Amino acid sequence: MPRFDDIYAKDFKEAPYWWEAAEPETNLDPLPERADVVVIGSGYAGLNAATHLARAGRSVVVIDGDRIGEGASTRSGGMVSSGQKLVVSGAIKGIDPVLFSRLIGESNESFDYLKMLVETEKLDAGLALTGRFFGAHAALDYATLKRHGALLAEKTGVTVRFLDREQQRAAIGSDYYHGGMVIDQYGGLHPGKYHKALRDRARAAGVVLRSHARAGMVQDGAGEEKIVPTARGSIRAAHVVAATNGYTAADTTPGLASRIVPVKSYQIATEPLPADLLAELIPQARMVSDTRRDLIYARPSPDGTRLLFGSRPGIFDRPDKLAAKRLYMRMLTIWPQLAGVKITHAWSGRVAMTVDKLAHLGARDGTDFAAGCNGNGVALMTYLGYQTARKILGEQNMPSAFDRDKFTAVPFYAGKPWFVPLFAGWYRLRDFLDRPGG
Repeated sequence: MPRFDDIYAKDFKEAPYWWEAAEPETNLDPLPERADVVVIGSGYAGLNAATHLARAGRSVVVIDGDRIGEGASTRSGGMVSSGQKLVVSGAIKGIDPVLFSRLIGESNESFDYLKMLVETEKLDAGLALTGRFFGAHAALDYATLKRHGALLAEKTGVTVRFLDREQQRAAIGSDYYHGGMVIDQYGGLHPGKYHKALRDRARAAGVVLRSHARAGMVQDGAGEEKIVPTARGSIRAAHVVAATNGYTAADTTPGLASRIVPVKSYQIATEPLPADLLAELIPQARMVSDTRRDLIYARPSPDGTRLLFGSRPGIFDRPDKLAAKRLYMRMLTIWPQLAGVKITHAWSGRVAMTVDKLAHLGARDGTDFAAGCNGNGVALMTYLGYQTARKILGEQNMPSAFDRDKFTAVPFYAGKPWFVPLFAGWYRLRDFLDRPGG
């Protein structure tokens, strides 16, 4: 592997690019002694649940172990879609057709809900539905994409276009892939700005936001009351919501933690690029991902100045600055015209994976919870936070399709994901065998 020691810009940061426009915030004001609802976790799910509860007249406090917005919600790629992840991840295998139909339906609803939320509440989120290109990593993957695309068109109503290898430069300035598909209705937003808009919205509704208040294990209080011990004191509440996703801790919600595997995903941001070069790399500013098990994802920044590129750097986790070298190498295999471009930011975040590759709502460890984004959390976790609040308020006509008793614990797992390197190595080996020689 080339050393790539000279890829870092002078102002290089080991921090998300998104924080340049909207940094997480600190609030060290005292905690309230009591609230109707305590929400643990300040991501999209937690903030949206809190706002809906507060607008219904409940007193709500959101606590986070770090700064408000420090976690994965402001570290993601910011891509948004409907039921695509359910189809391409293999999560639908073995699922009852009626349940599958409901899951797809709610996945579509999550996408529509996000668009409605941004539009009706005039959130400064940088949402742009510019489309998404899915590249076929290996020759056989093109046929798989055609099957997935046909199912997506049937179940979600999106428009799917297929491009063979000779046509793909209409969607991506690269000859790397063996064709691909384009879905015009998908797109992306600015995760940092979206999060800031959600926390401003929550505060306007009366939600109390407190940082650096890491929660301990939820305890039973008097009657049906719960006690949430934190690093800054305890809070009594009638309801507790765990919205910690990839940052779920075994010493806070052990039953939930045994069902959530945090997997780190890494990203880099290039220095500003010439407009004509960026337009060549990704025409029409689409989102990009591929069919690898160890997939890559990329996109232009919302302001159209630079390329953002995400992947895992290898089998083992490593510091973000070192991971940037491996991501840079992967980026050049797709876009060799980026050789010599500098990197300004490198960062990582924890993605919450589940055994069945599905998100879940439910109750465990004395809390209601929404968890398991499986790498598709921007729209879905926003929506599931809203559904969790509706469940607490008794507003649902029927339970969400994601609210099911069956939520399998990970065998031989107690919070330390020792097996992730094994799976990562297996995925990389299978990707290599599918496409020997790269």
